[in-house]
Amino acid sequence: MRITVVGTGYVGLSNSVLLSQYNDVTAVDIVPEKVDMINKRQSPIVDKEIEEYLKKDSLRLRATTDAISAYENAEFIIVSTPTNYDEKLNYFDTSSVRSVVEQARKVNPDAYIIIKSTIPVGYTSDLMDEYETDHILFSPEFLREGKALYDNLYPSRIIVGYNTDSEEAEEKAHIFTDLLKQGALKKDIPTLFMNTTEAESVKLFANTYLALRVSFFNELDTYAEVRGLNTKNIIDGVCLDPRIGDFYNNPSFGYGGYCLPKDTKQLLANYEDVPNNLITAIVDANRTRKDYIADRIWALQPKKVGVYRLTMKAGSDNFRQSAIQGIMKRIKSRGIECVVYEPTLKEDSFFNSKVINDLNEFKKECDFIIANRLTPELSDVVDKVYTRDLFGNE
Repeated sequence: MRITVVGTGYVGLSNSVLLSQYNDVTAVDIVPEKVDMINKRQSPIVDKEIEEYLKKDSLRLRATTDAISAYENAEFIIVSTPTNYDEKLNYFDTSSVRSVVEQARKVNPDAYIIIKSTIPVGYTSDLMDEYETDHILFSPEFLREGKALYDNLYPSRIIVGYNTDSEEAEEKAHIFTDLLKQGALKKDIPTLFMNTTEAESVKLFANTYLALRVSFFNELDTYAEVRGLNTKNIIDGVCLDPRIGDFYNNPSFGYGGYCLPKDTKQLLANYEDVPNNLITAIVDANRTRKDYIADRIWALQPKKVGVYRLTMKAGSDNFRQSAIQGIMKRIKSRGIECVVYEPTLKEDSFFNSKVINDLNEFKKECDFIIANRLTPELSDVVDKVYTRDLFGNE
């Protein structure tokens, strides 16, 4: 099978590697440096499984910046371009997806396009109406940063949305699903087929539920800290209820990353004409949590605050919408100086804050350090570290 994957971020590159085990895959990206790295079997993103799999000679994978040639003979074209949330428009910026679909349809109208970028509910159906085709599917991704290939090798589920009035589209949906299963190591993968709008809804509701869970335990932590109670004891007791479970319950500075902030806001935008209280509250709760954390830090009157890591998770290189940036912005607005320790940054400053890439120097220069997650690196200065990490996990 000839497959083109557009975009080489976590979603695109992990799918490229997964599918190239048994298929001829061409990865397309507009950044020449990323293309060169992939062709040299080097990963442009932080993901241990991707790094290991790229070393395999058996992978039938190449990368290019020439999208037109990559579309010409493809049987499936996977779209995994970024769709950032536009706060002003209250909508995902889907221009990159639309551009790929429009160009691919002109070059190769027989190919089936599978959208894996996160998009608004109803977007795929609108595209099919606009381009008068049923050759567009939507298949949501449920990947963790830094573990994207692992989550494709051992997927929790595979969901494909298609035009349910088309027998050919149904057949292609099943073929694409079989390709994903072929590359996976997990067997007996739960698989669901539905229309594209329902599949889009699954992605947004799943991530919004995760954001809800993060917000719930963060607000539990806020309550316990204000009342002088032991947060961990309360969480341990709550989570022994098997209906709740002892997972995804570690307090933090707020939810962030590639998906949760934008997906919750997009889902809320889709609720414009639908009664709701909870979805609005989830978005508001994350803002309130960051305000609270910033207030706690401000009350301690530190002179110079060290921001330990901008990334959301260990093993990730993603700074996007990380909660600690929200805290940093809030305390800086009150006149508190911040310096940043982020070894993946090459620049000398980050939003007008000094970047220190020597950890020992960073520790000495700061009289106070904030860390969304604790690591052994901070064990010698734990007395001046503020965190809400209670369990030492993600």
